[in-house]
Amino acid sequence: MQKIIYIIALTTLLLMGSAAFSQSVYKVDYESQADVKVYVVDYESQADLNVYEVDYESQASEDGLWYFVDYESQADVKIYFVDYESQADLKVYFVDYESQAGWKNNSKSYLLK
Repeated sequence: MQKIIYIIALTTLLLMGSAAFSQSVYKVDYESQADVKVYVVDYESQADLNVYEVDYESQASEDGLWYFVDYESQADVKIYFVDYESQADLKVYFVDYESQAGWKNNSKSYLLK
């Protein structure tokens, strides 16, 4: 009986943990609507986070894997792309491969939780 309870508890924690790292993103039109202001850098070495845009929401289960949703209500985080680096809370670089995605500066990870 204890083993079954343990398995159920572990499964629940794993499911909750994967939801906590979900990266469903909605691009807002105005800075005041955003949770996070984002600047896209030219070089990977300048980024806080390497981002890979996935095709399906279910793939956005790890940091740096973003799925852009169509509606604000579907998003885990609302972002606004700024024009200048100095305006940004977070600097991102869009990578070509999923395996390249992830944090380069973990001190900013609180922005997307």
